[in-house]
Amino acid sequence: MIFDSSFIILIPALIISLFAQHKINSTFNKYLQINSLNGYTGAQVARMLLDHNGLYDIPVEIISGKLSDHYDPSNRVMRLSRDVFYGASIASIGVAAHETGHAIQHKENYVPLRLRNSIVPVVNLSSNLSWILFILGMFLGWSGLFRLGILLFTAVVLFQLITLPVEFDASRRALIILENKSILSNDELVGAKSVLSAAAMTYVAAALMAISQLLRLILISNRSRD
Repeated sequence: MIFDSSFIILIPALIISLFAQHKINSTFNKYLQINSLNGYTGAQVARMLLDHNGLYDIPVEIISGKLSDHYDPSNRVMRLSRDVFYGASIASIGVAAHETGHAIQHKENYVPLRLRNSIVPVVNLSSNLSWILFILGMFLGWSGLFRLGILLFTAVVLFQLITLPVEFDASRRALIILENKSILSNDELVGAKSVLSAAAMTYVAAALMAISQLLRLILISNRSRD
């Protein structure tokens, strides 16, 4: 998008995003170096927790990349990065338990997760198409394209907002399970909570960025009609 005075709206969100990315990287790396007393790997914890919740049919696979861990509800597969899959660290166990929390949400038909999954196809389309329509509307002077682009981008904002309770709840579930099953000690739980809290901050930053982008689009659109 073009750079103009409205870009200032994005600056606070950009600063928060950079800080959140630094925080998750530094916190994850810190607790990645501290092994748990029980010695379980992330893959073992994931398998243990999945089986405990009757999710025997969900495989745990390795995926490339760092912090690329996720639960795929479409294919019912949990994918863990190499550090998490093989690691016996507090960070590895915390992340594995968090992803298991998503699998449990899916099993229980957790409403925010269901809503988020239902709008994924719309978001995948609108995230790119919204900018195309907005830029075309700006250069062609068609206010209808402006409004349509803004409407489509609203779906992106909605997705980011719905993601927040999904992620917070998965972390809450993870910490409760890790404590109840004595997988981590009280001191280790503090470290796992730090990792998951840092990860949650990245989702908050993403939501703030999406909201800021939407406000900027509305401002540019209003300015173009004046």
